[in-house]
Order: sequence, then C-alpha cells, then structure tokens
Amino acid sequence: MDIETGAQTATHSSIIEIVPTGGPLGAEVRDVDLKRLDDAAFAVLLRAFRDHSVLLVRGQTLSDQDLIAFSRRFGDLDWAPVQENGRRFVDGLPEIYIVSNVKVNGEAIGSLGAGEAVWHTDMSYLDTPPIASALYALEIPPVGGNTSFCSMYAVYDALPADLKRRIADLKIKHDGTYNSGGFVRQGVTPTDDPRTSPGAVHPLVCTHPESGRQMLYLGRRRNAYLVGLELASSEALLDELWTYVARSEFAWEHAWKVGDLVIWDNRSTMHRRDPFDDHARRIMHRTQIKGSQRPR
Repeated sequence: MDIETGAQTATHSSIIEIVPTGGPLGAEVRDVDLKRLDDAAFAVLLRAFRDHSVLLVRGQTLSDQDLIAFSRRFGDLDWAPVQENGRRFVDGLPEIYIVSNVKVNGEAIGSLGAGEAVWHTDMSYLDTPPIASALYALEIPPVGGNTSFCSMYAVYDALPADLKRRIADLKIKHDGTYNSGGFVRQGVTPTDDPRTSPGAVHPLVCTHPESGRQMLYLGRRRNAYLVGLELASSEALLDELWTYVARSEFAWEHAWKVGDLVIWDNRSTMHRRDPFDDHARRIMHRTQIKGSQRPR
C-alpha cells in the first residue's frame, strides 16, 4: 500500500503515516497517540479524513473524556440519543453513546444488541444530520461484529448516465421510526407506511460541502420514500439504487481490535455491522460531530 506524507509531531518525535486501505475509501493512521496530538499532526489527520472519508487509528487507550476531547477537534458534539429504555448512557457525559449487547442486572447498558445493523447513515432522519461519527472499541467478540463502510461518492459515480438524470432532482424522506438495529426509536409510534412515517426530507443527490463531489444520499432502506412518486415507483427506483450499495467494490470492511478508533464522514459514507454471538461481549463508545447545515 502507498504511504502518504505525514507530519513531525512534537509529542513523540515520529512521523504520522497515512496508509490507504486500497479500497474505495478508508485509511489507517499510524504512529499516533490521540491523547497527545499537536496541531500540526491533527492537520495531517484532518486532511486524510477529508481525502479518505474513513480513518482507522489502532492501539489507543482512551477514557470517555479523551474520546470527547479528540472528537471535539472536529467540531461541536451532539448529545447522544436516549436508550430504548429512555435513559442516558453515561451519567454526566451526554456526548457518549454506547453500542453494546451487554446487560447488567437484566438491563442493557447500550443499544443495537448483537444482531446485524443494516446499511445506514447516522441520524439522517434529522433536518441537520451529524457531520461525522467516531467509534472506539473497548470489548469485542472473538468472531463477528465487523463494520463495513461504503463510499457514496463511488456509488454515485458508478450509476449509468440515464439513471443519474432520472434522480437528479428527486428528494428522499429518511425514516425516523427505526434505528439501524431495527428497534423503534424512543417516543416514536411505529408505522410501515413510508409516506406517513416521521423523518426529514433531503436531496437524493447531494454535493459534499468540502470536497465539492456529488454523492448519493440514501440514509437507509427501510421506510424510505421518494417524495412525489407513486409508492410502487418509489419502491422500485430505491430497490434499483440499493443494488449498487450491495456491490463489494464500493466497500471496505474493518475487523475490530480492542483500542481501535474509527471516525467516518457521515455525509459521504454509509456503514453496516455484522451480527455476532449474543453470549459474547461487545462494548463500543461513540461520539458524533454536530451537523452545521442541511444536506444539499
């Protein structure tokens, strides 16, 4: 793999290496301690984030406060949504969202369980979705639970010209009924009619505010609706678009290790998670960088 130029860091006198995955997106950042990241090193990391959409940093030892401090360098943070049981995840640290199947005294400490998390963009059902998400591995199962990322730049670029013309001015409703694990969101009355379900309406084809590149902005499949079309026509066109998402050449899969941190651009990517044995433990802590504008 090619190793891109890095920057000298004053903290531990080494060069940050940016090593692309070789796939359509993603790069590993090497030789860095995220707790001791000076401004020059962070500038290299930020440029790599904009170039590759997903960054992996291995071997970190981060407290929740460290994770919050690192994430804030990208922008203001969202508060995590409440759990399915209506409670916050970490007392005093509302920025922390726990993704876990672990239960204590019969009560889940986090969300999404051990099942598959389908392809999605985080919280696209909001008018102003988050810019990025960072996920840090504390405990992982021996098998399963891998996370895959899909480049929505690459998906859009691969669409035939006639399909691009058909979708150029369409808008899509991003459903807010269910999360990526299939659970009904707190305070939402479930419905399976995408025309009446809650959610935000965004352009189907968006332009990234920093790269200027066009991308497909699908969000997730369940309950999505192309505004103004007959329901059957919306379903058929969405099914056609999702066949491109399913193609492996647009994705990169990450097998987690404890101490891994992955941060991804929530605008230009989607992600999914493999299921794993519910008897195994998986604990991940997540932060979200607050959105600054609606997709457009």
